[in-house]
Amino acid sequence: MKLTAIYVYPIKALRGIRLTEAHLGPQGVEYDRRFMLCRVKPGGELAKIQLSEHPECSLFQQELVQGDTPDERGVIRVRYLAPKDEPLVPHHPLQDDALEVPLDPELSDLERIEVNLHQSMANAYRMGAAYDDWFSACFGFETILLYIGDQRRPILGTFAPQDEETRATSTGWLSTVSSYLPGLGASPRREPPWLVFSDLAPFLITNEQSLRNVSARLSEGDMEMWKFRPNLVVDAHDEFEEDFWSELSVDGAPAFALTKLCNRCSSINVDYDTGRIAKGERGVVLKKLMSDRRVDAGYKYAPCFGKYGFLARGVSGLNLKVGDEVTVTKRSAERPVWDWPMKSKGEARFYQYA
Repeated sequence: MKLTAIYVYPIKALRGIRLTEAHLGPQGVEYDRRFMLCRVKPGGELAKIQLSEHPECSLFQQELVQGDTPDERGVIRVRYLAPKDEPLVPHHPLQDDALEVPLDPELSDLERIEVNLHQSMANAYRMGAAYDDWFSACFGFETILLYIGDQRRPILGTFAPQDEETRATSTGWLSTVSSYLPGLGASPRREPPWLVFSDLAPFLITNEQSLRNVSARLSEGDMEMWKFRPNLVVDAHDEFEEDFWSELSVDGAPAFALTKLCNRCSSINVDYDTGRIAKGERGVVLKKLMSDRRVDAGYKYAPCFGKYGFLARGVSGLNLKVGDEVTVTKRSAERPVWDWPMKSKGEARFYQYA
């Protein structure tokens, strides 16, 4: 099968950028989800801004603009595409301007702030008033822009690939993390994997054949793959066969370990032109998948589409381009089971490594 598309989302929750080639590292496609937006609640508490709860995220178009010289830092250029017929918020002059966010901000002058993303904690950096004001003017409520910088988020549950030694001794995320901490009776091991602002894993891989299954449920037009917000798209032989993929190679070399299914939310119902939930059947795509795609025993109330992945063990980086040959090198007999502890704030953890 072939790699048919590559996407990157430098600022989490905004429109993705389609690429023809990319460098991939352990934390994802280069520049992916290094920034995140949060809404400031009346009491000062931060709430992550995500597409399912804020469909207006779809109105922000971002592009990568590289510097003219190796020493010149590139930027993320963001534009707000306000709906002309039914604007969501009153017009503000800042909405007419493009915002440029440095790809590699200088950290020394930035304020550090604690952020909780799915109980996986990090001390991120506030980019500052100019960025906050621009996004606040577009969203219509107080918003701040965060940068992950040199910080790290822990991977909870058994989402990260585990070697045989870890599987034999681990019954969950806590025992896995404890094996890296001193004084707990375990020998030192290599550094555990970690995340930036990607939800639960550095890569999301989807299948063109599965998208065709979704499109067949619509009476008019095809479903757009980018609404599922993948990083990598492949064209496999059968629909939903990715449920059982465990390992992939690219052009004959080990590339990815796939660990969990991606359980979907209402973000796939969003109309990217209006910044609202779509009208008609396109606004109920999630419901259409409920009948037969609730296949994860650990997350029974959401349909699945796509597979979370990591670089294969021993692979520190990959250069991929659309058209590369992708091969399934290992399959599982059963679907994986979701076990990320997302509900209780008492489960929240910072990254730890000794």
